[in-house]
Amino acid sequence: MNGSRIAAIGHYQPAKVLTNDDLAGMVDTSDAWIRSRVGIRTRHIAGPDEPVDELAAHAAAKALAAAGLAPADIDLVLVATSTAIDRSPNTAARVAARLGIPRPAAMDVNVVCAGFTHALATADHTVRAGAATRALVIGADKMSDVTDWTDRSTCVLVGDGAGAAVVEACGPDREPGIGPVLWGSVPEMGHAVRIEGTPPRFAQEGQSVYRWATTQLPAIARQACEKAGVAPEDLAGVVLHQANLRIIEPLAGKIGAVNAVVARDVTESGNTSAASIPLAFSKLAERGALSTGDPVLLFGFGGNLSYAGQVVRCP
Repeated sequence: MNGSRIAAIGHYQPAKVLTNDDLAGMVDTSDAWIRSRVGIRTRHIAGPDEPVDELAAHAAAKALAAAGLAPADIDLVLVATSTAIDRSPNTAARVAARLGIPRPAAMDVNVVCAGFTHALATADHTVRAGAATRALVIGADKMSDVTDWTDRSTCVLVGDGAGAAVVEACGPDREPGIGPVLWGSVPEMGHAVRIEGTPPRFAQEGQSVYRWATTQLPAIARQACEKAGVAPEDLAGVVLHQANLRIIEPLAGKIGAVNAVVARDVTESGNTSAASIPLAFSKLAERGALSTGDPVLLFGFGGNLSYAGQVVRCP
C-alpha cells in the first residue's frame, strides 16, 4: 500500500433557493450590490427539520453509490463541519447511523472553511498508515443556523450544503491519487473569521480576509503543487474555497493555473464553509468539465485563518 485515491464524489443542496432579491426584502441590500461585492446570485437554505448530519448523509450516499460501494465497505467516517449544534453524538457518528455503516471510526474535523481539505489529508494519512482501507470524507455546513439574518454584511454571503468523497487505498501498481498536503494557519489572526457566542453567530473582518487571501495564499498554493510534482500550468482544475468571487478569480490567476477550469460555484451556492470545495468539485465533475485522472488543486482557507491544499486526481 503506497497511497490513496478518491474513488468517487457526490454533493447535496437543500431545495430552497434564496435569491438576492429575496434578501433585498429582508435587509437593506440589492442584487447589484451583492453581485458587485461577492459575485453571489443565489444560495440554498436548509429548513429547520434538515440538520447538518442529514445534508452530510445525502452527499455521502451519492458518493457511495458512485463508487459502487456498500455502507459496510467503509471503516472511517470524517465530517468537516463547524455548524453542528450538538456535541455528542458527533456529526460523523450520526451520518454513520443514517447510512448504516457498521463499526466505523467516526470523527468530526472543525477547521471551518478549510475543513474538507484537512479531513481529506487526514483520511489519506490514515489509509497510508494502514489504519483504514476506505473512508468517507464529508464537508457539510448549515451556515443558516449561525447567521444573523438582520446583518446585511454577513447574511448575503452564506448558504447550506454538503459534498463527499470516498477515499480508498491504492497499491504499489497504481499511482496515488491524493498528493501531499500543505497546511498551516495564522493563529494570531484567528479573530478575522469567527463563529462565537450563545447562540453562535458568524462574523468576519472582510477586508482583512481579502488582503490575506489575495496576497499570502498564492505562493502557498503553488507550494502545494510543487509538493505534488505538478506545475500550475498543468492543472486541469482549481477548486478554491468558495468565499467570494473577488477572492477566487485573482487567487486562481496568481497561482498560474492558466489552463485550468476554475470553480465558481459561489455564484449559485454562496459560502457553504467546509462544504464549498467538495460541492464545487463534484459539480465540475458531474457536468463533464473535468475528466477521470485530471490533476485538480483543492485549496481551502478561511476560518481560524487556516489553510490546506493538495493536488488530487479526479475520479
